[in-house]
Amino acid sequence: MPTVFLSLGSNIGDREKNLRTAIAALADARVRVTRISAFYETEPVDLHEQPWFLNCVVQATVERPPLELLRALREIESRMGSEKLVPKGPRLIDLDILLYGDETIDTPELQVPHPRMLERKFVLVPLAEIAPNLRHPSWEGTVNQLLQGWADSSAVRQLETQM
Repeated sequence: MPTVFLSLGSNIGDREKNLRTAIAALADARVRVTRISAFYETEPVDLHEQPWFLNCVVQATVERPPLELLRALREIESRMGSEKLVPKGPRLIDLDILLYGDETIDTPELQVPHPRMLERKFVLVPLAEIAPNLRHPSWEGTVNQLLQGWADSSAVRQLETQM
């Protein structure tokens, strides 16, 4: 079973509850969670005029191919009532596939590694927490090395409560 890394984010309603509900729903999608980062409060990127996000990264193993996993994640978002009315806008819950094993996938529906993950401090910080030495064949270093060379000044602060 491949190891996957998923990014979860929420900035509408009870953000912490939204993340916990989505993580719990992963089991029904045949996603076996093996590690969960702390929750991080993060400054919005791209569309700044919206509430701050709560983000985390999950490491898991899966019993489904990548596109099936993507559809299962979209189903969790839908069941939770999340709507993506504005690109990069407010979300009840957003689930993204960051990595699917060592695979590189480039289809209209799915790109892996996630095309903007290395540009997002809100992804790299929680990912470095749970997998600092992770390296994808398309990268020039480990997650920790990539994060240390990052100049992004957006705020990413660990939430005090834990899982």
